[in-house]
Amino acid sequence: MPTVAPLDLDGYCLFAGFLGETPVFALADGTVHRLDNGHQSGQVHDGLSCAVVSLDGKTLITGGEDGLVKRTDSAGASEEIGSVGRKWVTTLAAGPQGAVAWAAGKQAFVRLADGTLKDFTEERSVEGLAFAPKGLRLATARYNGGTLHWVMTAGKPIDLEWKGAHTAVMFSPDGKFLVTIMQENALHGWRLDDMKHMRMSGYPAKVKSWSWSAKGKWLATSGAPAAIVWPFQGKDGPMGKAPLELGTRGDQMVTAVACHPDEDIVAIGYSDGMVMAVRFADSKEVLLRRGGKGPISSMAWDREGYRVVFGSEEGDCGVIDIRG
Repeated sequence: MPTVAPLDLDGYCLFAGFLGETPVFALADGTVHRLDNGHQSGQVHDGLSCAVVSLDGKTLITGGEDGLVKRTDSAGASEEIGSVGRKWVTTLAAGPQGAVAWAAGKQAFVRLADGTLKDFTEERSVEGLAFAPKGLRLATARYNGGTLHWVMTAGKPIDLEWKGAHTAVMFSPDGKFLVTIMQENALHGWRLDDMKHMRMSGYPAKVKSWSWSAKGKWLATSGAPAAIVWPFQGKDGPMGKAPLELGTRGDQMVTAVACHPDEDIVAIGYSDGMVMAVRFADSKEVLLRRGGKGPISSMAWDREGYRVVFGSEEGDCGVIDIRG
C-alpha cells in the first residue's frame, strides 16, 4: 500500500515538484517550501504567479506579482535572473541549454545561459510560453492563436491563428505538434509540418493541467470527471480518434494530472483531494491517497518514478511513496 507523508501548509499550492530528490512546494503567497532533512521554507516573492523546474531538474524558476523572475536551488538559495518592473510575471518556460523565458503583458523575454536577454513583442497579451524540445524555438499563446519565434536568428515569426483565447501552450516531446489550452473548455493543436488544425473539445470544464506520457504517445488532461488522454502515436495525432477516459468518478472532477517518467501510467488528482494512479493499457486503478482538504492543484513524479509529490488549493500537500 502506498504511504503518504503529509505536509500541511497555509495557502494555495501553485506548484509541487522535485529539485533532484528534494520535494518542493511553491505557494501563491511567494513562499517556497522544501522537504530536505525536515521542513525548510523561505520567502522568494511578494506573491507568486508561476513556477517551473529547469530542464536539468536542479532549479525552480519562479515569477512573481513583484515583477521579478528568480531561480532557487535545492538548498533554498535564490537569485534574481529577470525583472519586468511593476508588472506581474504572467507565465514562464524552461528551455534547452539553460534558457528561461517569461512574459508580462505583450512582451516575452528569453534569458540565455550566458545572461544574454532577447525580447519579443506580440499584438496581444502573452498568456503562455513553451520551448521546442530541440533548437531554441519559442512558442507563445495569445488571443486568437499563437506565434513561433526563433530565438537566435532574425527569422520572421510564424503566426498560428485560431479564434478564441489561448491560455497555455506546449510542444509534443518529438516537436511535431503544438497544443494550446483554450478558455472555452477545449484544446487546439497544429501539426507543424503542414499547420493542419486539431481540435480537442467536449470538456465540461476548463483544462488546467496536462502532461505528456513518457514517450510522448499520449497527452493526459484534466477538465472532466475522468483524465482525458489523447492519442498522439500517428502522424495525424488525435484527429479522428477518441481519447481514453481514465479514473472516471461520477461525483468529482479531475483537477491535476502527471504522467509517469517511464511507464504509460498517469497520476490523477481530483477536486476532493483524492489521488489515483491508472495504467493506460487496461485502465487498472491504484488508490494513492484518499480525499483531503481542497482540490489537487499540482502534482509531479520523481525521476525514478517511485514518488508523487502533490499540493492542493488549501495547502494540503505531501509526498506519496508507491513502494509503501
